[in-house]
Amino acid sequence: MKNQASLQRRTFLKKASLASMALGLFSSPFDLLGRNPANPAFKISLAEWSVNRLIFSGKLDHLDFPLESKKHGVHAVEYVNQFFMDKAQDKAYLGEMNTRCQNEGIEQVLIMCDREGMLGAKSESDRLQTVENHKKWVEAAQFLGCHSIRINAYTEIPWSEDPQVAAEAMKLCADGMRPLCEFADDYGIDVLIENHGGYSSDGKWLSGMLKMVDHSRAGSLPDFGNFIIQSKEGNTISYDSYRGVNELMPLAKGVSLKPYVYDDAGNRSPLDYERMMHLVLSHGYQGYVGIEHGDRDREWESIVEIRSILESLQKKLA
Repeated sequence: MKNQASLQRRTFLKKASLASMALGLFSSPFDLLGRNPANPAFKISLAEWSVNRLIFSGKLDHLDFPLESKKHGVHAVEYVNQFFMDKAQDKAYLGEMNTRCQNEGIEQVLIMCDREGMLGAKSESDRLQTVENHKKWVEAAQFLGCHSIRINAYTEIPWSEDPQVAAEAMKLCADGMRPLCEFADDYGIDVLIENHGGYSSDGKWLSGMLKMVDHSRAGSLPDFGNFIIQSKEGNTISYDSYRGVNELMPLAKGVSLKPYVYDDAGNRSPLDYERMMHLVLSHGYQGYVGIEHGDRDREWESIVEIRSILESLQKKLA
């Protein structure tokens, strides 16, 4: 009887242990592969430029962009200042943007800023004026709860392979960016540079420029498809997208996805999503990957297609 009781006790404890393990598995946020679906490898946002034709044509209003994004499965948005250029200091308008997003649980990620001057202008007064022009967007970004503004590292110095010329352009852009970062620091806003043509589409140059700024608010926003340095009379000078992204990711505080890439010879090819996202995540990045693409006349359909690919990679790469 004693041995039978002991056996029954061991059987009971074994079953209880297995049940406890099973309960732990079901109650744990992690699956059997150690992935946490509630904490994906990266987040997905939508850049407003993806639907620029719809907005310019009047088919879509800027204020309606966040809700339309949510309707198509994206719950975070990246604005473009061109679509509310005269509203940066209009608190009623910005308040309406806040209300619409807060009511729908939509995250406002950043503001992409264009047409506000040349960061690397040769004249110091022109550089400082560019800084002044961007200050209102820093304030607007804080008001909207964004984490960053994106600006451009443009300069009057024509692109050149001469290291001394490139170094001069780098210093001018760094000199222009530093005071803007100092201003933005008081607002808790990061200042990001996107590879956007010219010197900025050289990953090594842009990385070096941001390091020269030497400020915690200075960061990069690698764009997979924006590595064309110069294109004149059919002659395209480009920078390998995978190498460029790899060089920019250590300072990245945002990422823009276009579904195509370039090599060093100016050849364009379809994006290898898994290869690129492996590269992005290898740097410890866990932020937003902003879709910045919309096929003409099927903008939302193409956005959903890319979103679906990214959602599958969220699970696979977690």
